[in-house]
Amino acid sequence: MGHKQRHHGVTSARRDARRSSLDLPGPKRRPSPRGPLIAAATALMTAAPGRPALAADKAPEGRWVSAWHSSPTPGGTFNSQDCPSDVGLADQTVRNIVRVSAGGSSVRVRISNAGGSEPLKVGSASVALSAGGAATVAGTSQPLRFGGQTSILIAAGGEAVSDPVALKVQPLQTLAVNVHLPVKTGPITQHYFAAQDNFLASGNQTGNGADKQFTRKISCWMAVSGVDVKASPDVVGTLITLGDSITDGYLSTKNDNHRYPDYLAQRLASRKGPTLAVVNAGIIGNELLTVRPQLQFGYPVPARLARDALTQPGARAIILLAGINDIGDRSAKAADLIPTIQQIIQSARAAGLKIYGGTLVPFAGSTGTYKGDYGTAKGEQERQKLNAWIRTSGAFDGVIDFDKALRDPAEPSRLLPAYDADKLHPNDAGYQAMANAVDLDAIINGVVKATSP
Repeated sequence: MGHKQRHHGVTSARRDARRSSLDLPGPKRRPSPRGPLIAAATALMTAAPGRPALAADKAPEGRWVSAWHSSPTPGGTFNSQDCPSDVGLADQTVRNIVRVSAGGSSVRVRISNAGGSEPLKVGSASVALSAGGAATVAGTSQPLRFGGQTSILIAAGGEAVSDPVALKVQPLQTLAVNVHLPVKTGPITQHYFAAQDNFLASGNQTGNGADKQFTRKISCWMAVSGVDVKASPDVVGTLITLGDSITDGYLSTKNDNHRYPDYLAQRLASRKGPTLAVVNAGIIGNELLTVRPQLQFGYPVPARLARDALTQPGARAIILLAGINDIGDRSAKAADLIPTIQQIIQSARAAGLKIYGGTLVPFAGSTGTYKGDYGTAKGEQERQKLNAWIRTSGAFDGVIDFDKALRDPAEPSRLLPAYDADKLHPNDAGYQAMANAVDLDAIINGVVKATSP
């Protein structure tokens, strides 16, 4: 996924445009703090504790689950006007618009400095129910505190979790999370491709009645990486969708929550009995093996696995869909990607999580846009090899055949035209077909069985 500099998720083209197939196998660039962060993430990944018997998760009144997540990356942009994460903020408030996948009686917010090389000063923060655009529902704004304090200094590479606040939210409800940054931040931690309008205002606008001050739209989420909810006992945990721009929802309709994890959230929210929250841990341009020059493409999956998946509150299962950028951008061989995926599987199992493998979607015809080996005969050969291993190795707890769900039967190396946005990424209908290909009964039954006393 790269055009010239592999600008995944940067073009403005969008188009509007189902089968269950989960197969359960038998038994201004600055010096970057990549090295220390990757080392720390890797250490945490290998030391992640098992999760099945956490007492707090089994509380009869409900459990804390991650209900929204945006995988954080260092400040970097293709357009500073749309996303000023490369220069950062100074005495400004960012309003992040987020939709939670599960409802609950209380919320807490994670403010991130994961991509920062200096401490981040947060002056104040708040959360409210969104009324659409930059507006909020009157009377719902709640100040956030951190250990009882309204402000906090967040270490470079770290994050802060707010104290819980009583705010009743419904599944699929949209929130506005406000963070005031009183001093110059320098390049700021972000999630570059939000597919969502977010907003900036001058000064501290975290209190009630500040809606009209948010006059500047931005295309990225900044400083906020997650929202947790105290969910009902029916919500047995969180399903993490882990991957690249196809998980991130590139070319889905902006502001409409049409990424494949969003469609999964809709399916899960409508279920009776045990269900799951779902969060999106996709990053445009992300790879399995390589730290790419564009900071907004984030760290490789193994380096961010612990933060973005294994230690998410309530984490119970992962859907992994990754490798297409390694093949397209780096001409990687399936034989080199498989050992990395095996290590990810091993880490997930050590943390007590189920992990499901998604086959890589068709991409023939995409090399004209993204160059490299995207969609070439050579790239297709490696995609087929990796998909064959995913389907037949038995390495995963189950296989979700996204390839089968999206391919054109008349030309299987290509996306079905009805699902095709740009020969590599699905459109809205394609993302819905991906969500429909996930056997939620199998995943939920596996989670319930694994976490039963």
